[in-house]
Amino acid sequence: MRRVVVTGLGAVTPVGNDVESFWNSIREGRCGIAPITAYDTSDRSVKLAAEVKDLDAARYLPKKELRKLDRSNVFALAAAAQAMEDAGIDAPGAGDGQGKESAGENRDRWGVIMGSGIGGFQTIEEEKEKGMAKGYDRVSPFFIPKAIANMSAGHIAIRYGLHGVCSCTVTACASAANSIGDAFRQIRDGYMDLMVAGGTEAAITPLAIGGFSSMKALSTATDPSRASIPFDAERDGFVMGEGAAVLVLEEYERAVKRGARIYAEICGFGTNCDAYHITAPAPDGTGASACMRLAMQDAGILPESVDYINAHGTSTAMNDKGESAAIHAVFGDRADPETGSLCVSSTKSMTGHLLGASAAVEAVITIKAVQEGYMPPTINYRVPDPECLLDVVPNQGRGREIRYALSNSLGFGGHNATLVFGKYREEK
Repeated sequence: MRRVVVTGLGAVTPVGNDVESFWNSIREGRCGIAPITAYDTSDRSVKLAAEVKDLDAARYLPKKELRKLDRSNVFALAAAAQAMEDAGIDAPGAGDGQGKESAGENRDRWGVIMGSGIGGFQTIEEEKEKGMAKGYDRVSPFFIPKAIANMSAGHIAIRYGLHGVCSCTVTACASAANSIGDAFRQIRDGYMDLMVAGGTEAAITPLAIGGFSSMKALSTATDPSRASIPFDAERDGFVMGEGAAVLVLEEYERAVKRGARIYAEICGFGTNCDAYHITAPAPDGTGASACMRLAMQDAGILPESVDYINAHGTSTAMNDKGESAAIHAVFGDRADPETGSLCVSSTKSMTGHLLGASAAVEAVITIKAVQEGYMPPTINYRVPDPECLLDVVPNQGRGREIRYALSNSLGFGGHNATLVFGKYREEK
């Protein structure tokens, strides 16, 4: 049971295209939700989304490579490049796959697991339209590699010569949490020494938005300040976001030996299934509560040690109610907003819901919160819901030491995942 630490972070998000600008936006409570620019919404009921803005993809990728990549792949590779640079790890030479550092270290025990809920959805839509117009023998030869969900992991492995486990987790909105949790276990249990893990998504497209809209899952608000409002009584659905985030995880002694900067420790992981409904969570939150307990048990901590939860908090009626019930079931009086000490915020109020990438983005937030002792806010919170009474850190972030923090992710199909992050200490 080896210790696992976080030594690199990368992020491409609706509120910043690198970790520094992203985290500053989160601390300051900036909202990344705005009118959709990706397509004409004049005849559509959903007008808002949280789009990635002004990403300089050429900073991370040769321009000739971009045509071979879906937007989700671009986000993943950009975030991975940031995380690997942050961790002080170079590519083994223009993506030649030789797997050797300049110091000669073999990367057979280095791997990658990336999550994505939908994969290359934009590519699927574009190539479908091309096939209908020109015939299906005219679709791009890169169509399949751009569309399949595992290809972001494959591209990262090729670029950095990662010859260990290479996988993709698809568990809807829990995808990136499962990716990070599985990567944590690969190192903790001795199979790998270093893992690149996270999630990516780019589904702000006419068809994807239409599909979620027809389910009545999306907010139809036109005011960005009243669209993604988790735990607020006036919430009417989630707001689609896009982006990617990547973590570099390492075995503790290896990280210390090479002098790596350590952001935080990943201490535990829990995952289970509601086995209740294809889209709706269990109303009483039993699956989510059991998942949090599993994660804390895995970390060897008690609920009294948890100071902050980054909630799944989607701004849908059912999710926020069920997750609130789950938190109260696990933490009891500590979850009382008036007398308790537990703080719970949903940063989807700023980023929107990045589907399969959401847990990775929220992991970066949770890690930075633990490292700096700062609890990010739930912005635009106005009307308390009596069925969601928690200290949601309303509208203004709060400085306070965080010993341990949970990050919850709950996906369609009943998938639940919880990650436990702890403040880094040299001795444990």
